[in-house]
Amino acid sequence: MKKEDVDKLLSDKMEDGEHISPILPKGVKNYLIDIDGTICDDIPNEEPERMVTANVYPDALITLNRWYEQGHIICFFTSRIEEHREVTEKWLNKHGFKFHGMVMGKPRGGNYHWVDNHLVKATRYNGKFTDLVDKEVTIQVFDDGQYD
Repeated sequence: MKKEDVDKLLSDKMEDGEHISPILPKGVKNYLIDIDGTICDDIPNEEPERMVTANVYPDALITLNRWYEQGHIICFFTSRIEEHREVTEKWLNKHGFKFHGMVMGKPRGGNYHWVDNHLVKATRYNGKFTDLVDKEVTIQVFDDGQYD
């Protein structure tokens, strides 16, 4: 799905005369992908000169571009700061990554616990980028009586 198509899909949605949050069509995923240590060498913000020469992880490039071609949304969600946007975008384009956007300034340090009113799935990268598989795990949820 091209960026223009994603923009149109996520633009003004109305219900009963009020704006509502858009919901993706069934089967379309909105992937938020970390950069450093996930698709390339782990480069800290304190050494931005290394961002230009970071080694790409080939399995990440292949998998992410396949997801893009399948119609999913690819957005890089990185702890790199706004002043690193240009070098990051150039690096992504140079290596052939297909993507729809970048969100800079993700909190650093890991151990993320995301709370949202939309479904959130998380996958920890452990050194191999492949298609995702189903696995049963235990997760923490709010005690709202829905899962008793």
